Amino acid sequence: MTADLAFALSLGGFSFLLAVIWGDPLIEILKRLGIGKHIREEGPEGHRVKEGTPTMGGIMILIPVTMITVALNLVNVIRSVNVIGRSILVPLFVLVSFGLLGAIDDWEGVRGGKGLSAKTKFLAQLILGGVTAMVLSVGRFQFANSVYLPLLVPVPLPPTVYVPVAMLIIVGMSNAVNLTDGLDGLAGIIVASAFAAYALIAYMQGQSYLVRFCFTLVGACFAFLWYNAHPAQLFMGDTGSLALGATLGVIALMTGQWLLLPVIAFVPVAEALSVIMQVTYFKLTHGKRIFRMSPLHHHFEKLGWSETQVVQRFWLIGLLASMVGIALALL
Repeated sequence: MTADLAFALSLGGFSFLLAVIWGDPLIEILKRLGIGKHIREEGPEGHRVKEGTPTMGGIMILIPVTMITVALNLVNVIRSVNVIGRSILVPLFVLVSFGLLGAIDDWEGVRGGKGLSAKTKFLAQLILGGVTAMVLSVGRFQFANSVYLPLLVPVPLPPTVYVPVAMLIIVGMSNAVNLTDGLDGLAGIIVASAFAAYALIAYMQGQSYLVRFCFTLVGACFAFLWYNAHPAQLFMGDTGSLALGATLGVIALMTGQWLLLPVIAFVPVAEALSVIMQVTYFKLTHGKRIFRMSPLHHHFEKLGWSETQVVQRFWLIGLLASMVGIALALL
């Protein structure tokens, strides 16, 4: 097991190197193609200077992770030797499929300024999430169709319960990370911390293939942050945020520790809840607001926090939340 962890950590380093070396060429390609971010007019005024910054940077994460994961598991998949090779296809499918959905949305946003309609994007997420949930419910994965309860062994769930819950987690987490992706470095560092936490949980369960996959993602996220640190040279876009959020939800499901997801992913969950609360309260009170602006990170910007302060403080909260989540998984 120690050797497995050492190998997984090494993969994180290799993933970082593989991703970071093509950061500058990718940025140049995106600039030449005119794939730049459109900043919404109702956003904070300080964000106007980011107009035109290359987006779709999630490609920088998805391609290296996909290459490494396929290379590591190709033999097992072809020979069908064991469940390790087959089960890693589930999070990989989610990463790639949600990444493609996000790329289409980013591309449409560059061309028309608005991207896909909310209904179209949500329907596509539901379809992808539903397919993934059904595969997890019938597949013979170690903990995927069960839930860990504190101080108890995993409790199996019937498909009628599991599939809707799994869909909610996958789609909800995808949108939560998407909402978190609003400040330089914020979404990348938050999801990297969450994937590292679930890597350690998977390690305790003996799911070495998930440990490797998670740390590969962590390394690629760190490489992206190299270019996304304030002031950002590259934005993740929906290509990265939808894919990373949905994949995080799947990893939580495959460990059976999805009840800990609101703890480990505390910041994205809080960001999503702030939007739901703001919209609901606005409609019920005919125009009043709970927060000065949502998602939550913009509220603190309006209070006078600098962008760097918000990112660093949110990351500290996210890191502590991940530590608490790992501690709870040990119970």
